[in-house]
Amino acid sequence: MGNAAGSGEALLGQLAGAVNRHDPGAVEACFAPGYRNETPAHPARGFTGRDQVQRNWAQIFAFVPDITAQVLRCCCDGGVVWSEWEMHGTRRDGTAHQMAGVVLFGVGGGRFTWARFYLEAVEAGGPGVNAAVRQHAGAGAGQVPDAGTESRQ
Repeated sequence: MGNAAGSGEALLGQLAGAVNRHDPGAVEACFAPGYRNETPAHPARGFTGRDQVQRNWAQIFAFVPDITAQVLRCCCDGGVVWSEWEMHGTRRDGTAHQMAGVVLFGVGGGRFTWARFYLEAVEAGGPGVNAAVRQHAGAGAGQVPDAGTESRQ
């Protein structure tokens, strides 16, 4: 990642470093006061304000004390930064914590001003692709034919 002060890549590095140091104040400092977070797959989780960022991370650090974050890839286009993240750790109850996904950030004044958040918990098991497609596409639709079978009339 680049090192230009205030650049999107540098800001991603600051954020990942603050997470890896478990420093909620340093995490919060990466965000503008009026920061807006949208979570399109879970709209009720959206919020405004960097104080909520600090509260979120204080809870994460309390429940996953060894969490680490890594930016796998990023791309900057003007004031927009696309970033792919992985986070790993162990919860206080001994279970694994793993998140993966993409976060799009808006950058202004050397801080993140908005985000569209697509980071999700990793599901290690679960249905294969065919069952998952049937489950998601057919949810609430009644009978769903198996892939590769003809509908009966």
